[in-house]
Amino acid sequence: MPRPIAATIHTDALAHNLRRARQAAPNARVWAVVKANAYGHGIERAYAGLSGADGFALLDLDEAQRVRDLGWRGPILLLEGCFESRDLELCSRLDLWHVVHHEAQIDMLAAHKTQAPHRVFLKMNSGMNRLGFRPQHYRAAWQRLSGLTQVDEITLMTHFADADGEGGVAAQVEAFEAATRELPGERSLSNSAATLRFCGGEGDAAQLAADWVRPGIMVYGSAPDFPAHDAAGWGLQPAMTLAAKLIAIQPLQPGDRVGYGGSFTASEPMRIGVVACGYADGYPRVAPTGTPVLVDGVRTRTVGRVSMDMITVDLTPVPSAALGSEVTLWGCGPNGSVLAIDEVARSAGTVGYELMCALAPRVPVSVA
Repeated sequence: MPRPIAATIHTDALAHNLRRARQAAPNARVWAVVKANAYGHGIERAYAGLSGADGFALLDLDEAQRVRDLGWRGPILLLEGCFESRDLELCSRLDLWHVVHHEAQIDMLAAHKTQAPHRVFLKMNSGMNRLGFRPQHYRAAWQRLSGLTQVDEITLMTHFADADGEGGVAAQVEAFEAATRELPGERSLSNSAATLRFCGGEGDAAQLAADWVRPGIMVYGSAPDFPAHDAAGWGLQPAMTLAAKLIAIQPLQPGDRVGYGGSFTASEPMRIGVVACGYADGYPRVAPTGTPVLVDGVRTRTVGRVSMDMITVDLTPVPSAALGSEVTLWGCGPNGSVLAIDEVARSAGTVGYELMCALAPRVPVSVA
């Protein structure tokens, strides 16, 4: 039989989370961000759950081709734009919209021969300090783009650095609004955290939602501002479950050590279960003793060091556990139980994004 580990992608949860984004920004159109192969979920597997979006946002031309091959005829946005001149030819052929964030991309457009002008998103660096024109240079970039026959509509955009934290978005919004005042064109500002935290309501909130919101991590059922809020608190559902089974059970006596380096020592008699999951499956090797896990839907903890193919878990809270008992590493467990991926990630000192994207190719994946 196959090794007892599998991931499940929940398309109903994806659709639910997309609707949650619409509820948070009811007057905006919604990009479903599917970069990094839909955050590790697989574009083809996630498509059915996300096809209610107004557009798909991603990075790679190959991913854009895959979305078109699935039958999508609506907008597709390249979030990092084009990297070389020939990319513009594929943008024309696939009818892709693309971000412009530096002068070289304007140069490429100016030299590009096309019959159909391009829809571009002009990005401002309002404080993130990754991509985009600084506010004092933004209008000049807009004026240059607007003078090109190769360019049709220009959407104004920025990206928030601290929408999920205490810093908030006020300073970046102020910089964006000052630099774009009286410029025509649609706006796109809000990522998942800003969509959930700041876009609801009227007035300034409605202005922040603007014309397009760009939910990414929330669509996959992770809270962008965890632990301030958890996914359930935001009304989000897990879109990925990673589950395995117990393949062995070991009784321990006080003083017995577990795993490589013996990093866990039993202080009393106990049983531990051996789970068919390790870092070669995408489970974080740095996850320490105490990382949450579900066994037959009952919450317990890992013990000892994560190895390549196995982890060990404390069966004290689950006396009925036996060989073949189901182990939920994250996502949906038996009897309505849920283990949020954010909890596992936090224990490992990382974020849910990384765990989703790290799911290993050797793990079988099904769609529910």
